[in-house]
Amino acid sequence: MPPVVEPPIASPRSLAEAFALLADGNNGDRNRIWRPVAGGTDVYVQLTGELGPPPARLLDVWRIDELRGVVIDGTDLVLGALTTYTEIRRSPLIREHVPALVDAAATIGAAQIQNRGTIGGNVANASPAGDTLPILLAADATIVVGGARGERRVPAADFWPRYRATVLAADELVLAVRLPIDGREIRFRKVGTRRAQAISKVVIALAWQEQGPGRAWRDVRLGLGSVAATPIRAATTEGVLDGRRPTPETADLAAETLAREIHPIDDVRSTAEYRRVVAARVLHRLIREAGGW
Repeated sequence: MPPVVEPPIASPRSLAEAFALLADGNNGDRNRIWRPVAGGTDVYVQLTGELGPPPARLLDVWRIDELRGVVIDGTDLVLGALTTYTEIRRSPLIREHVPALVDAAATIGAAQIQNRGTIGGNVANASPAGDTLPILLAADATIVVGGARGERRVPAADFWPRYRATVLAADELVLAVRLPIDGREIRFRKVGTRRAQAISKVVIALAWQEQGPGRAWRDVRLGLGSVAATPIRAATTEGVLDGRRPTPETADLAAETLAREIHPIDDVRSTAEYRRVVAARVLHRLIREAGGW
C-alpha cells in the first residue's frame, strides 16, 4: 500500500477567509490547489494515493458556521453544505418536506460516517454511487456554489458532467443545496451487497406530482445512481410515466423502458446485467407501492 500523504491543512473560520485561500490556489499550479474537506469520509481514503493523486493541500471547512443549518427560504428547503447525515435524519423540516432524503441518509455508512459525512461532501465528491444524488435529481434540486467572484446556482442535472467531476471551479465551494417545496412525492430505494454499510449497486429516486382525482402522474422525475458514469435522469422512462396512473400496465411498461434506456457497466461491485435487471425491478416495485397494489 502506498504511504499515507500528510498534506498541509488550513482551517478557515469564515467563508471570506476560505474564498481568499481558494483564490490563492487557483493559479494553475497543482501543488497550490486546495482540496476542501469537511467530514473527510471520502477525502481521507484518497490520501493513500490509491484513487489517483492525493490532494496537495486540504482546506478544512468544518468550522465555517455559514455552511450550516436547515431552513425554509420562500418555496425552497435549504440545506447548508455542512449538514450531516445525522442532522438530515433528525431534522423535522426535512422529514416533513423530503422524507426520502431521510431514508437515504439512514443507508449511508454507520453512525460514525453519518455524524461526519455531509450533503455538500456527497455532492462535491461526485461519485456515481452517491446515495443522496438521485434524490437531488428527482427533486429538481439546485446546488449553490460560491467563491471570491460571487455565488451562482447550478441545477443538479447539470452539476456532474462526467465521471467523478463537477462544474465547480478550483476557487469555489459548495455552499448549500436548495430543494423546491412543490408537493412532489419522492420514493427512494437502494440496493447493495447487504442491508447496511454498503456502497450501492443500484440507487433510485422516483418523484411525481398527482394530476387530479384520477391520480394520473405529471412532472415525473427518475434519478439513478451506480448505473452510469454519473448520477443520471432517465428521461425516456420519465416520458412513459408522465400522464399515466400507477397501474400494473404502467409499471410493466416503465420497467421495460428503463431496462432498455440505461447502459450500466461491469465493475468490482456488480455486473451490468444485474444492474439493468435490478433497476427495472426496483422501479416496478416503487410504482406498485405508489399504486397500492
